[in-house]
Amino acid sequence: MTTKLLPDLTICGLDELGDHSARAVTHVLSILDPNWPEPEAFFAYDPHHRTEMHFTDAIEPGPAIVLPQAHHVEEILAFGANFQRDLAARGEGHLLIHCHAGISRSTAAMTTLLVQADPEATEERIFERLVAIRPKAWPNSRMIGFADDLLGRGGRLTEALRRHYGRRLALRPELADVMAGLNRAREVEMAVMPETP
Repeated sequence: MTTKLLPDLTICGLDELGDHSARAVTHVLSILDPNWPEPEAFFAYDPHHRTEMHFTDAIEPGPAIVLPQAHHVEEILAFGANFQRDLAARGEGHLLIHCHAGISRSTAAMTTLLVQADPEATEERIFERLVAIRPKAWPNSRMIGFADDLLGRGGRLTEALRRHYGRRLALRPELADVMAGLNRAREVEMAVMPETP
């Protein structure tokens, strides 16, 4: 199954959930901080399949940090397999993935599901698709590392992520300080800056 069969893919943050309540969302992957309550915005949605996960948007350990683990990415892949089965049966579907800001955990999850749905796609093509869905994507590198292993990409997905970070920093250099302030400086250091003509 390829992503050509996925007619609607949405990534958003908590504050955007209400904007999608009338968009016939059929499947939701909800990634929240530990102990965060169910978002009330979903009460306005049509009936849908939803998986809720709880872990911190972090790549380094620390107090009260619940780091993303391999089993979280395995759960994301299980969600994706269920979505693909439902999609094949229905012929249509609208997948929405959200986290708190719609920038890191949700975009890492979408990257994972894009690779799962289209295993023949190159890593660069996957990130092109991701940016088309969510231009401000900065996927969580820890999650991408687990996805790389679980999907048998041999490090190529992580290398493509490095180039993606470089492109984001070339467009918005101030992100280097923002990410460093969020204890994500290692991701900034990973970045491979695009060559200038």
